[in-house]
Amino acid sequence: MDGVDRQLVGALRANGRASWAELGRLVGMSGPSVQERVRRLEEQGVIIGYQAVVSAPAFGLSVSALVDLYEGDDVDGDVVDQLRDIVEVEDCWYVAGDENFVVKVRAADVAGLESVVAKLRKVRGISRTRTTVVLATNWEGRTLPPVVDPEPAAAAPSGSTSVG
Repeated sequence: MDGVDRQLVGALRANGRASWAELGRLVGMSGPSVQERVRRLEEQGVIIGYQAVVSAPAFGLSVSALVDLYEGDDVDGDVVDQLRDIVEVEDCWYVAGDENFVVKVRAADVAGLESVVAKLRKVRGISRTRTTVVLATNWEGRTLPPVVDPEPAAAAPSGSTSVG
């Protein structure tokens, strides 16, 4: 990735609906050239998708919780696939610590949350859960820090050799 790619990624993170012409004006390139660069960034896996960010409460999902999931001895390897099938699970992280996974779930109300936790407890391989109910969301979906050039590696002093 060069400086132009970094500018394009930054601009798309700020406004994923920017037109090719708008992006081209930003980086001093034609729309088709920008389109080709963005296509290449998608193919390389730098840009992995685009989505509309919506309000969960607007869809009747006013209760959010983080649920810690602990694996037992009977893990059969498809825990993540089982979690993916639970539509109320919005995010899933495999973590270091006492728990093995942390998932973010959404529900309409406390009774709905109780139902989701019951589903999570039925996942083969999960032995127990611990739920933290979100009381208020200060922010969510924060964008990543700006994409910066990595610092160049320090040059080795002359006459030195590296061992590989």
